[in-house]
Amino acid sequence: MYVKTMMRGLIFLMLCWASVVEATPKIQTWVLQNGARAYFVPTEGLPMLDVRVVFDAGSARDEARYGQAMMTSGLLDTGAGSWDADAIAQRLEGVGAHLGSGVTRDSAWVSLRTLTQEKLLATALDTAREVLTHPLFNQKDFDRERNNLLVALRQRDESPADLAALALFSALYGDHPYAHPKEGNPDTVEKLTRDDLLAFYQRYYTARNAIIVLVGDVSRQQAETVAGNLLGGLPSGEAAPPLPPVNAPAAANIVKKPFPSQQTHVLSGLPVLRVGDPDYFPLYVGNHILGGSGMVSRIFEEVREKRGLAYSASSYLYPFRVEGPFLMSLQTRNDQTDAALGVMMQTVREFIEKGPSEQELQDSRKNITGGFPLRIDSNQKLIEQVAAIAYYGLPLDYLDTFIGKVEAVTVADIKKAFKARIKPDALQTVLVGPGTEKPHEK
Repeated sequence: MYVKTMMRGLIFLMLCWASVVEATPKIQTWVLQNGARAYFVPTEGLPMLDVRVVFDAGSARDEARYGQAMMTSGLLDTGAGSWDADAIAQRLEGVGAHLGSGVTRDSAWVSLRTLTQEKLLATALDTAREVLTHPLFNQKDFDRERNNLLVALRQRDESPADLAALALFSALYGDHPYAHPKEGNPDTVEKLTRDDLLAFYQRYYTARNAIIVLVGDVSRQQAETVAGNLLGGLPSGEAAPPLPPVNAPAAANIVKKPFPSQQTHVLSGLPVLRVGDPDYFPLYVGNHILGGSGMVSRIFEEVREKRGLAYSASSYLYPFRVEGPFLMSLQTRNDQTDAALGVMMQTVREFIEKGPSEQELQDSRKNITGGFPLRIDSNQKLIEQVAAIAYYGLPLDYLDTFIGKVEAVTVADIKKAFKARIKPDALQTVLVGPGTEKPHEK
């Protein structure tokens, strides 16, 4: 069940940034008896509760069985306790609740959105608890899901954008657990068994490897009861071990992947940033200027607007538990690949050397801070923010201090951070397309 437009508007008004101190939600936290950590933000005005349970069970925990984290997550609601997938769906639909799940490289999550009316809430929570604590992993369901995933993996080979991302992460991360795609590869998925998924679930879906986040119109006492009921059936287990450090590439490299397309997809990047890194805000604000702000960014302006060399051009910053990537991306006509790549590389070099102008910095600050309330204008968005704070161990006042930290970034801060972290002579670049021109030398 999704929040309607009017409901979104009510929460937006409630959380509007007109009064930063009063509007920023306060996060309450406690530890369950079995070791799970709970985080709670009460809201008012809508009789709804959003819950997200996050496990350190992302694809970085796959080991050699690429794809097992995703398949484990995908099979949770195909059968649990005495219910099959249809029974689970009917129970949720009958009370207007929605259950979801997903996987990233760092984590796996299960979410529940439900009304807070007592009987409706009880049914939704009972259903979610069974999915979390007693999934069946039936062989028939496993076979179907694996076949569906294999079909999707074959379709992936037909997408130049997907192929470029696969090749770039391989180049960036080598033998690190971040290197492989979270959905796995055909050869690894083909070898997976039901027992692999069951063992993965038993190892990583445990209380000490989990957090639970609750956002909604309930009291602290109700939130504690909900958290205990949902996760009380999980074994305590153990937290997952730390991920290994990332060995960043020492020299630039260009990888060409032939593909019969009308345009060439270009990705270039480096692993640079952990969540919570002290350089995050200078890099975040700087990247917003460089390529993260759409049509007013430096890269877009230089590559597309001034020279018409690309259909799109941008840059991104993805902090992970250990070093996540800084990426630049463009798609261009095949015969313009060399020129477009050259301009993109020259633009980032100049930005690292000179930094942004004061006007660019002011505009970027206003854009970021002005859009901040939209990050928390619904329970669903708010729970994503709080879940990230909780999972990565960020300060509980992170939302309180976000605006101030953005506004405190200076041109000097950006130049220092980019020079320290973004090394053009070590960028890994992937070209996917039929072009044969020699890429611009970096």
